[in-house]
Amino acid sequence: MPLILASNSAARQSLLCRAGPDFTVIPSDLDEAASKMELQRQDTQAPAQEIAGALACAKARSVAQGYPDALVIRADQVLSADDELFNKAADPAAAAAELKRLAGRRHKLHATVCVMWAEKLMWQHSETANIWMRPLSDDFIAGYLDRAGAEVLWSVGYYQIEGLGVQLFDSIEGDYFTILGLPLLLLPAFLRTQAEGSRESTWQ
Repeated sequence: MPLILASNSAARQSLLCRAGPDFTVIPSDLDEAASKMELQRQDTQAPAQEIAGALACAKARSVAQGYPDALVIRADQVLSADDELFNKAADPAAAAAELKRLAGRRHKLHATVCVMWAEKLMWQHSETANIWMRPLSDDFIAGYLDRAGAEVLWSVGYYQIEGLGVQLFDSIEGDYFTILGLPLLLLPAFLRTQAEGSRESTWQ
């Protein structure tokens, strides 16, 4: 059965590629900001983890509609601090303002990965990581965003912990893959069940 990753994220693509399976990248064109606003409008008290799951499933489903014979994987993250949800910034100035608000505080990254087949949810798993960001000066934030480049705006929280982003933190508690945006540890076990009977499967 063909495998599709419904994400443009370089980090997610790299994680899944290194894990072994053959897959095709077909990003979802779902409007994330609009979808998140609608979810919050429907339930103003919806937990951050629930929103992450709803976004992941909605994006996977949007791709699965066009590829009913494939398994479609999608993961999403939601960042919260003191029950406030943070969204991706539109430009470096907005990212700098949000990094200043997160500096010196603990925040949580809630991530969910799901697998769709023919628009049916086959599997879903969620994880939460606790992250303590160290105090940051305005000059450091400006220099960091300048060095990180526009790509950093693609990630909620504006850091890529596998690179320059590691400089932002005092402490991390949780799954490394969750922080990168794809809770990966249990996904291979599910995919192995789907590949059962195939001796050539890279998942066996």
